[in-house]
Amino acid sequence: MALSLFDLADQRGIAVPTSCGRKGTCHECIVEVKRGGEALSPPTETEGFLRGEYRLACQARLCDPGVDIEFAPFERRPKILIDALPCAVEVAPLVSHAGGTVFYDGEPVDAFRGHLIGVAVDAGTTTIVLEAVDFQTGAVVYRGAFENPQRFGGSDVMHRISYDAGPHHGQLHRSIIAAVNQELKRLCQALGIERQEIYEMAVAGNSTMRDLFFGLDVQPIGQWPYKSRIELDVREGKRETTALVVRAHKLGLWMHPQAGVYGAPLIASHVGADAAADLVATEMASCQEPVMLVDIGTNTEVIVGHGGRWIAASCPAGPAFEGGLVRCGMPGCDGAIEALRWNGDSWRYRTIGDRPAEGICGSGLIDLLAQLRRHDLMTPKGVFAGKARDLTIVPERGITFSREDASHLAQAKAANFCGQYIVLREAGLRPDQIQRLYLAGGFANYIDVDSARQIGFVAPVPPERVIKAGNAAVAGARQILLSRHKRKALEDFVKRFEHIELETSPDFFDLFVEGCQFKPMSFPL
Repeated sequence: MALSLFDLADQRGIAVPTSCGRKGTCHECIVEVKRGGEALSPPTETEGFLRGEYRLACQARLCDPGVDIEFAPFERRPKILIDALPCAVEVAPLVSHAGGTVFYDGEPVDAFRGHLIGVAVDAGTTTIVLEAVDFQTGAVVYRGAFENPQRFGGSDVMHRISYDAGPHHGQLHRSIIAAVNQELKRLCQALGIERQEIYEMAVAGNSTMRDLFFGLDVQPIGQWPYKSRIELDVREGKRETTALVVRAHKLGLWMHPQAGVYGAPLIASHVGADAAADLVATEMASCQEPVMLVDIGTNTEVIVGHGGRWIAASCPAGPAFEGGLVRCGMPGCDGAIEALRWNGDSWRYRTIGDRPAEGICGSGLIDLLAQLRRHDLMTPKGVFAGKARDLTIVPERGITFSREDASHLAQAKAANFCGQYIVLREAGLRPDQIQRLYLAGGFANYIDVDSARQIGFVAPVPPERVIKAGNAAVAGARQILLSRHKRKALEDFVKRFEHIELETSPDFFDLFVEGCQFKPMSFPL
C-alpha cells in the first residue's frame, strides 16, 4: 500500500498528533500540504470537512513516489509571550479544599489529590495561548502556545462563521477542543499531575472564537446586528450576563469532569471576551484620565475611556499581519523574520530563535513597510520604486515581497486605522490627549512603535505614553481565574460600554481609502 503522509512524517521525524490510532476518526492529524499535493490520493469521505491544501495525514497517500511532498502539521509552536503588566494578584478562586475535600464554588467535587490547578486560555483566531496556575499560591506553573487548528475553516472569523453554517457544523468546535486537550496532556505530563487535578478553566477570545469553543451557534455573530446568541439573550432579559459557565465533561475537556469552564463576558458584537480580559490585565476601569487600548490581531479591538464614558469597536483586520494572504508571511514561530532594516544595498534582519529565515511575521512586515517608505523604495500607495512587482528580501531563502502583498497589508492596516480614528472621534479626543495607549497581544508586543506610527498602523499618541501590555488577554483570564471578585467586577463593568459599528459611520469608506496609504495618521486639530 502507498505510504500515507503519516508514514512520511514518521520517516522525517515530524510529530503529528493523533488519538484514534490513525483511523481517521479523531481529526487531529490535519496537515497543510505546501508542495506536491497533486501526487496525493484524492480526499476521502473522512476528509470531507477540509478544504484546499489541508489533508488528514492518516488518509492522504502518496501515489507518485517521485514527487517531493512538503507538508507541515498545525502543531507549529509560536513564540510564547511571557511579559505582562505588573498587577496585584488576588488569590480568591472558586476552587478550594478543606478537610480532604475539593470544593468548586462551595460544592464538593472531589477528594483532595495533592494539587489544585486552573487553566487560563486565550483562544485567538490565529494562536491559542494557555497558562496553568496553582490555585493555592497563585503562581503560573505552565505555559504553552500553538496555532489555532481551525484555520482549515478560514483565516478570519467571518469565514469560520460561514464554514460552521455548512454541512460540517461542529467540526471547528471539535478541532479546538482536541487541540486544547493535546496541550492539557502535555501540561499534565510536565507537572506530573493527573487530569482530575485541573478544576477550572477560564476562556477568553473574540466573540466567535469563544462561542465556537463552547460549541454554540455562531451564525448570529455573522449577521446584522452581529451579536452572539448569548448577547441577544441578555438584551431580551433571558440572561443577566454574557459570561458562560459549563462543566468540563460537557465539552469533553481533559480535566476533572466536574471542573468549571468559565467563558469571560463579551463586551458587544465582535468586541469579545479577549478585550474584556484585557481590561482586567490593564486595570483600565480604575483610570480617570483619557486612556486607549488596541488589541491587535485578525480581529482588532479598540477601546477608549474618558470621563466615565467607555467606547469600543472591532476592526476586521484579517490575517495579513499574522501570516495569511502574504506570500512569505508566517506566524511568529521559529524562523520568522521579526525585525528588518535596509542598509543601502541589502536587508539586515533578525529571526525568532535565531533560526534560518522561513518567512516574515507581523512585526517584521511592519518594519519592512516602514523601511520601504523611509528610504523612498515605496510610495504611500504601495508602488515600488521603478514600478517593480516584486522585491527580494532574503535571496538565499527565496523570501520576497510583492505589490499584491503590500495591497493585502494596506487593507488590513486600513481596518485598524478606521477603528482607532472613529473611536477617538466619537470620544471627542485627539491622540495627543490620550495619556496611556495600551498595545495588547503577542504581535503588538514585538512591533517597533516608531515603524508602526510611520505607516499609520497605530494612532500618533506620544511615544512615551505607549505601553506594551503583552498578552493581556491570557493575563486577564488568569486573574479572573484566580479571583472571584475580579470576575464579578468585570461582568458588571462590560455593561457600561457603548459600541460602535464602524461601517455605519457616514465617512467610513473615505476613511478606509485614506487608511490604505502607508503614511502617519492625521487628525483634525
